[in-house]
Amino acid sequence: MNFYGLLGEKLSHSISPMIHNKIFSLLNIEGAYKIFEVEREDLSKFADSLRVLKIKGCNVTIPYKEDIMKYLDEISLEAKKIKAVNTILLSNNKLYGFNSDYYGFNTILVKNNIEVNGKVAMILGTGGASKAVVTLLLDKGIKKIYLISRTKKSRSISEDERIEYETYEDINDVKGDILINATPIGMYPNLNNSPVNENIINNFDVLIDLIYNPRETKFLQCGKKLNKKVCGGLDMLIGQGIKSSEIWHDMSINIDIQEELYSYINKEFK
Repeated sequence: MNFYGLLGEKLSHSISPMIHNKIFSLLNIEGAYKIFEVEREDLSKFADSLRVLKIKGCNVTIPYKEDIMKYLDEISLEAKKIKAVNTILLSNNKLYGFNSDYYGFNTILVKNNIEVNGKVAMILGTGGASKAVVTLLLDKGIKKIYLISRTKKSRSISEDERIEYETYEDINDVKGDILINATPIGMYPNLNNSPVNENIINNFDVLIDLIYNPRETKFLQCGKKLNKKVCGGLDMLIGQGIKSSEIWHDMSINIDIQEELYSYINKEFK
């Protein structure tokens, strides 16, 4: 049996074990997926432990998607481009870093028929998940991205001229097509928080929240009240989980298995 897991700081809310253990079951793979709550100062030891304990694969979540990179042996091209890793593969005693968030976010767009080519998007947050979203949107022909942080950033994520870096104080009059929450604001257990107010939400047609717990955040509830199209983060989590398994097992997971997984998770996780 091979072992896998999720690296993060506070993970009691995570349903990644549910997703991956179901994938193993559907693929008849002998595997077990565990939670690894690790302090920042122990990341180097954790990387060594993956090798020592022969843990074949690991996902990475908030807040370690960038910090873990310096402890890996090789980084994939897409993860270098995004400057964040959320999937680790152990092979021949070397640790390889990948980014499946890129593919996971595309799952949201595909499953919800969201067109981004020629559109204007605003992304709240500049962490590891945000970087994957930015990279995918640029690759798919987005017209303009407003990238929002608490303090105004230099062009640290990308030099692409389609990106405008702003703070939350600057966005009251920004209008566009797609508004994306890539912050943890509104995540369980802080259910009554939204990263922006209704006035800002009303300036966009589509709302996407990368948070999956709860299924419908305060941010999305506000959007629904304003008759906006709203999409939660569960599709992204499942999509990146499928991509992670494809990396770990060096295989392509067919659409029938994917649909069975979606059906199971939607039924089990309310």
